[in-house]
Amino acid sequence: MREIKATDITKTVRDLCIEANCHLPADVKDAIETCHGCEPFPIAQTILDKIEENYHIADADNVPICQDTGLACVFLEIGQDVHIDGDLKDAVNEGVRQGYTEGYLRKSCVKDPIDRVNTGDNTPAVLYLDLVPGDQVKVTVAPKGFGSENMSQIKMLKPSDGLQGVKDFIVKVVEDAGPNPCPPIVVGVGIGGTFDKAAYLAKKALMRPLTERNADPFYADLEKEMLEKINALGIGPQGFGGQTTALGVNIETLPTHIAGLPCAVNINCHVTRHKSAVL
Repeated sequence: MREIKATDITKTVRDLCIEANCHLPADVKDAIETCHGCEPFPIAQTILDKIEENYHIADADNVPICQDTGLACVFLEIGQDVHIDGDLKDAVNEGVRQGYTEGYLRKSCVKDPIDRVNTGDNTPAVLYLDLVPGDQVKVTVAPKGFGSENMSQIKMLKPSDGLQGVKDFIVKVVEDAGPNPCPPIVVGVGIGGTFDKAAYLAKKALMRPLTERNADPFYADLEKEMLEKINALGIGPQGFGGQTTALGVNIETLPTHIAGLPCAVNINCHVTRHKSAVL
């Protein structure tokens, strides 16, 4: 049994909060630059120019890519042969507290959804735990802005809706969102499981690199088809029109009940932030 100190998790979360908010992942940058090279509309090209300029400045000056530094979503893949020396939840929240305070990141978390009183340090984190084989802990911090989160939807489709129902729903969610999530967007889709698990899958799908397709060829083809259909909507960068509405579509699935076909679509803006470290 390998032991990992809770203080090490705190430090890792702290560092990842700052890094994720200031440095866009390479796969997202590459996707933006590739789309820029293929975008025929002058206004869309100009918007993509500004997006690229913005993340280059953030890289150089180590400042946030966006003023909405997000709700702190933290994914932990914990090896079953690991013992955490200390309180894991407290360790994660202390890391978020330090990262958002010392990194001068905007605190966007309210303690109660109705009273709306800010917690002042962006805690508590939204914590996702997954038990995996091994003796390591993988920590992923994914700050989630709510301009895009608010545009996400879930629908309990009927089995009779079938594949076409899933396709129609995915496109409709993006069409309904329009310019609000700051396109070009990344679209995470969860199909199957239960009401809550489908939403989790959609969120988790956003963590997958844009260069990595679903391992199942059927769903890999569906990802490609959905990206083409979404970009054909013509919403374009920041909603000014063009062929670059989405940078990618990632789909994750789970077995489900014979009577159900849950489908969730979690939208992320072009600032699709996620950074990982392994302890």
